[in-house]
Amino acid sequence: MPEEREMTVREAGRRGGETVKNKYGAGFYSRIGKKGGETVAEEKGPEFYSTIGKKGGETVKATHGHDFYSEIGRRGGEAVKEKHGPEYYSRIGKKGGQAVKRAVRRGKEMEEGGR
Repeated sequence: MPEEREMTVREAGRRGGETVKNKYGAGFYSRIGKKGGETVAEEKGPEFYSTIGKKGGETVKATHGHDFYSEIGRRGGEAVKEKHGPEYYSRIGKKGGQAVKRAVRRGKEMEEGGR
């Protein structure tokens, strides 16, 4: 008869997570995560996310170096190009340019109307 071993914390967490998923469905985690995020945003304000993002970015830079960001940006760009095709960048560039053009026009109209 095999000896029973103690369950590790990792194994207990995995089993517990599976039990919850089976009982409430996989979407349960998304729903409670969203509620938690909304609560944190209400309690700590938007600057909290700015602060933790900056700290995280500094930690990543210290750990992996500045070139890490260039590398993940390049990989991300390649993945987007592979998924949407090279013409995708042209389309979104034109949309961005049109938005800027509209904003400039509105600014000029406001300037002229205020005189």
